Amino acid sequence: MRDGTPSNADVKLLLVDSAPERSRVTMAAIFSHWGKGVALVHCTSGQQALRSMRAGKFDVVLAETGSLEDVAAQLEFAFSALANAAKGALIVALSDGASVSLAVAAMRAGAHDYLNLPISGPVLAARLGELGQRHGKARAISQDSLPEAASDFEGFVGTTPQMRAIYDQITRIAPSAAPVFITGESGTGKEVTAEALHTRSPRAKKPFIAINAGAIPRELMETEVFGAIKGAYTGAHEDRKGAIEMADGGTLFLDEIGEMDLALQSKLLRFLQTGTIARVGESVVRSVDVRVICATNRNPMQLVSEKKFREDLFYRLHVLPIHLPPLRQRPGDIMPLAQNFLTRFASEEKKSFSGFAPDVADLFVCREWPGNVRQLQNLVRRVVVMFDGGPVSAEMALAADIESRECGASNVTRLAPSILPMWQQEQKIIEDALDACGGNIAKAAAALEISPSTIYRKKIGWDRAGAA
Repeated sequence: MRDGTPSNADVKLLLVDSAPERSRVTMAAIFSHWGKGVALVHCTSGQQALRSMRAGKFDVVLAETGSLEDVAAQLEFAFSALANAAKGALIVALSDGASVSLAVAAMRAGAHDYLNLPISGPVLAARLGELGQRHGKARAISQDSLPEAASDFEGFVGTTPQMRAIYDQITRIAPSAAPVFITGESGTGKEVTAEALHTRSPRAKKPFIAINAGAIPRELMETEVFGAIKGAYTGAHEDRKGAIEMADGGTLFLDEIGEMDLALQSKLLRFLQTGTIARVGESVVRSVDVRVICATNRNPMQLVSEKKFREDLFYRLHVLPIHLPPLRQRPGDIMPLAQNFLTRFASEEKKSFSGFAPDVADLFVCREWPGNVRQLQNLVRRVVVMFDGGPVSAEMALAADIESRECGASNVTRLAPSILPMWQQEQKIIEDALDACGGNIAKAAAALEISPSTIYRKKIGWDRAGAA
């Protein structure tokens, strides 16, 4: 079966799956994300796929592990045959959750990665984006071939597949009243996500109330969340609404929910179950209509296992989860973010900056950014404050990089633009092994503990890239 016209489409994708219903689900996920920008060829057997690959070139091959038995009895040989016919395409093994061992075997034989079935379009796009960074952009679906996405989505800046998946999640779940649980490292944009969910919800004209459980002393937290009546404690000279009551009809954002005291967690659980609250010192029960969004930069399941977070509360809140990727996992967004910050802060400081020198891009992309977007934002702000204008040079960026200086010279060295991309380091390792083994691919593969077909496949890709 053939869908699309591979000769004219921007993205050429081959799907190998012998199960009709499973194939329909996969194809629906692909078309829902890429639309008309993808040409999809569906093969029901490995032999049919090999014939299609010999007849034309594909960008991506998705192969369900159980559908290649007609190529070879052993999965490794089947994927090795696909890899040899791939002509530089990315090969992704597909399997159900019970077949992870088969997927790992496929990766040993030549697959670049694997995904559990069923797949979603945004997840596939994010994974292909990561593979493109690792193996070279020419071997992945380029970002330019994907549907256009706004560079500024509700306060976010970024168009990488990872962020497009986040925008898609926000758009889909914003209309719901169900709780949302946001996870992600510090500085990844959890509050921006919560605000975007509120803005795109039917509650947008009602209050958005944010409270940080990690920034308020525990003895004051109950009052901040639930409110208090006059005389409830020393200094309570008047009735006071809490965050939940102030958010009535709107959205309550509880940041760093894992820092909340266990006793208060119990009271929060009661509110979620009943939709009612009582202020501190009050016996009257009040009904409130609030959508709760919470966030943490810690692993919530670890908090549950350590008895620091109630398991029943976790499952009450963990209805619609969103995980925000760290900045180092979406390097394509680093320079657009930096430019956005540079323009904004230069305007605020009334200075004229003309962008970033090329070596700054190398510097920033090599950075690990443990503080994520917030750290990048602070760095660019310091550059604007410390210097008068012009193009931002690597020397200016390093001078403003306080975190690296505080971590020692080794971190500054790690920022140097001489670091090679992963695929180039991989190529050098393999070429060095071949030199040491006198060009014997079998010996080099054994020394590197990889399959000989992997070296064959990579050499073909490098040769084609060099010829191009």
